[in-house]
Amino acid sequence: MKRKKPLVIGIAGGSGSGKTSVTQSIFNVFKGHSVVVIEQDYYYKDQSHLRFEERLETNYDHPFAFDTELLIDHLRKLIDRRPVNKPIYDYSLHTRSSETVHIEPKDVIIVEGILVLEDARLRELMDIKLFVDTDADLRIIRRMMRDIQERGRTIESVTNQYLSVVRPMHNQFIEPTKKYADVIVPEGGHNEVAIDLIVTKIKTILETKTKLYYDDDRNL
Repeated sequence: MKRKKPLVIGIAGGSGSGKTSVTQSIFNVFKGHSVVVIEQDYYYKDQSHLRFEERLETNYDHPFAFDTELLIDHLRKLIDRRPVNKPIYDYSLHTRSSETVHIEPKDVIIVEGILVLEDARLRELMDIKLFVDTDADLRIIRRMMRDIQERGRTIESVTNQYLSVVRPMHNQFIEPTKKYADVIVPEGGHNEVAIDLIVTKIKTILETKTKLYYDDDRNL
């Protein structure tokens, strides 16, 4: 029996935009089925060859910070129904961990991250492309709360990083990828209407794929 191609959904948006909430909302609908989330944040480049002080200078909002080649390779393998070992990034050491997460192929693959729509090769692998669009003031507040609570940062350090790196990188690299989105979702996970419409579309595509492959198998 032929195996149907997984449905690949890309979810992009600025830091603190709510793209993780959108991802979780979609995941929760399909979690009883076959779905997996691939976070772009896990694919930051390994920096073990650098001194710790040098790692601190990394611009995590620039496309060059990501190991996009590895992400593309893993997505292609999952699409071909082959398992992968997803890397883990250690934010305390600012480099890739020696541990990995084993990921089995699924029918729905959600790729989530600030720059998942930036690379044309990634976009070509996606069936649905979403961009979560949220006002800058909400994004900085959400990022500040996350970095202080989860990463031990100070208000001053988060503010300085936002003004010197996050904001200019968003304007230069992230915001322009909005033009590649099939759907723009305002206000992230709070936009229940948009999420319901997206979920309905996903269900329709999955049902169509299932019917097409069932018909193909009958004709073999």
